[in-house]
Amino acid sequence: MDEHSIVLLFLTALGILSNNKLISAGAALLLIFKVLRLDLALAILERRSLECGLILLVIAVLLPFSTGEIRLREIWASLWSVQGMIAVAGGVVASFMNQRGVCLLQDSPQIIVGILVGTILGVTLFQGIPVGPLAAAGITAVLLYLVNSFF
Repeated sequence: MDEHSIVLLFLTALGILSNNKLISAGAALLLIFKVLRLDLALAILERRSLECGLILLVIAVLLPFSTGEIRLREIWASLWSVQGMIAVAGGVVASFMNQRGVCLLQDSPQIIVGILVGTILGVTLFQGIPVGPLAAAGITAVLLYLVNSFF
């Protein structure tokens, strides 16, 4: 077994031990692809999985609009409330940070292991919710920028 497979096996085990189904399923699936030598599938995933995942995430967020759970009057009232304006600001900050996270993951893909371990620790020790490596990478990128700016 090569070192890449060992890392995937380790991440699968960490996901199982921390009851993080997303990490364990993702790492296990990639390990299966690697063991079965499905190099073409891995290459396609490498090129398009982040984009496809983001599309699915956007669909999940927009779903209440298509089901009629949220009406135009509620949207308008929400946007002009204090809470709505703060939510808009939060969305701007989050998208800025996540863009930085995408760049960090592209430039330093090895950082994902630390992000995953941190996510698992947060879920296990602080009953956190694993919102995803992209958000964690965005926060990491901003923290790295601040640390590098002062030291």
